Amino acid sequence: MAKTSSEKWKNKLWFNVYPPKLLGEGAIGEIPSDDEKNVVGRIMKVSMSWITHKAEHSFMVVGLKVTKVNGNSANTELKYIEQTYSYIHSLVRRHSSAIYTVDKLKDKNGRQFVLKLLAVTTTKIRTPKKTAIRKVIGALAVEYSASHTVDEVLTSLLDNTFRGEAVRRITNIAPLSKFELKKIEL
Repeated sequence: MAKTSSEKWKNKLWFNVYPPKLLGEGAIGEIPSDDEKNVVGRIMKVSMSWITHKAEHSFMVVGLKVTKVNGNSANTELKYIEQTYSYIHSLVRRHSSAIYTVDKLKDKNGRQFVLKLLAVTTTKIRTPKKTAIRKVIGALAVEYSASHTVDEVLTSLLDNTFRGEAVRRITNIAPLSKFELKKIEL
């Protein structure tokens, strides 16, 4: 006789999910599964504010991939961090320009990652200035990633030290209203 859905659900095990040490120490959730093997490889999407307990990270979504299971705890690695579409959409207003950049970078250890950034100007600017801003952001990203690890780059993006340096370099070209991390893919 076939098992009913309630019997299948009762037989499931619950695994506590832990983020990488870079983001925090405590459990961030639970995953049900009937076997340990089925948990490995799952990607869990979590709000960054759940992990860091900071309100300014409430528009960030973190993708965590389960890499190994020890007993009932599942350890994860960071796959991506991205801003929500609604937040990015709210930044760009009429009579302003949005400059998107996509840079494929290597850190000082040779680990590859993709960094997507957004710069929003206070006024509408022409294409040559947009191109100049993209070049400045790209040069800064390559320079910064070559001398730091991915974890250090990520930390500087979250605590706004990278943003401060980028804004300082870009304001010579055009005034900015916002400079945000759109997405980082590892």
